[in-house]
Amino acid sequence: MHTLDPPTVDRDVPAALDLVLDDVLGRRLDEARAVEGTFAADIARRVAAFTATGGRRRRSQLLWWSMRACGGGADETGAALRAGAAVELIQTCALIQDDVMDGSSFRRGGPAVHVALDRQYGTGGRPRPFGTFGGSAAILAGDLALAWADDAFTEALLRTPHAAELGDQWRALRTEMVAGQYLDLHAQTIDARSRRRAVRTAVLKTAQYSAVHPLVLGARLAGADERTVGALRRAGLCAGLAFQLHDDVQGVFGDPRKTGKPAGEDLREGKATYLMAVGRALCVRRGDSEGLRLLESVVGSPDATDEELHRVVDLLADHGARAYVTARVEDLCGRAVSTLRAAALAPEPTERMTRLLLDAGGVAPVAGTDSGHRAGPRRRVPAVTGGVR
Repeated sequence: MHTLDPPTVDRDVPAALDLVLDDVLGRRLDEARAVEGTFAADIARRVAAFTATGGRRRRSQLLWWSMRACGGGADETGAALRAGAAVELIQTCALIQDDVMDGSSFRRGGPAVHVALDRQYGTGGRPRPFGTFGGSAAILAGDLALAWADDAFTEALLRTPHAAELGDQWRALRTEMVAGQYLDLHAQTIDARSRRRAVRTAVLKTAQYSAVHPLVLGARLAGADERTVGALRRAGLCAGLAFQLHDDVQGVFGDPRKTGKPAGEDLREGKATYLMAVGRALCVRRGDSEGLRLLESVVGSPDATDEELHRVVDLLADHGARAYVTARVEDLCGRAVSTLRAAALAPEPTERMTRLLLDAGGVAPVAGTDSGHRAGPRRRVPAVTGGVR
């Protein structure tokens, strides 16, 4: 693979990451084929394709621009790109296994991995103790993606003098990702409904993993001081939480062509989101017992009709839950931007990070202005925008 210099990567970070991923995935696929052909074709090939062809590379871009904002350059480029590849692979693991746990049929506009495997072998209607053949095989695919992520991160550690700090951060990222996913499952099982619990789950499942850790990994690669790392951590926490709350809104109000999943899926699954907690609280405040009964009977019901789902969507909009959460997203994004711009970071990379973080929350600065000199987002953008994760 050709050596990439920082200015070249700066011009197109996703393209540079794709070059590194092509190298990493190609070597892992060759190893899989040498182990066993069917495994390589069914599992390893799908992991590679899923990683190579989907997503916006947002987390790995945040890692790169954080490294650059903290003064990193040519000496850190190889490690940053391989760490970015590792982040993309751990995202593959999370999404493949998340689809199995949620019973989601679609991902990024196509069949989820477990659905594709069941279609290949005609096993969708043949349940096993823990799901179908496709579900069991997809769990193995997620495990393989996690193993490949660790391999890629180990390669990154070999290229940096900051291996100890980076290793600690990587371990925290993996553990918190699993903890957040478990809290999400647990909340559905015990029917947890509080806003506090929803926020705690969102912090672990999304905010830390999608924003805080990528930003801190980039800063650690550049050898940033603790004050700078702390600022990036605070900004990432606000922006990452905004991302999850925005995603919750999309899960109810979003266009399936943009979200990549069927309309009403989050409602049928009974996701214990901040949006739903706010909706219930507003029903209580209004004394709307009929609205509460509607939420109780429809949310979490796999047999809910489209008409019932539309009534829930209308209730969340009419009672102000959607507007409340959207305003919270905008406030969190504003805090993230203010924190970044108060830190002593390189201006252009900071602007790139800012745009990525605002985009994740569905918020944009005023068109035609230099957003690098704004205290935060000034124009409200509907929280139904956004794309496939």
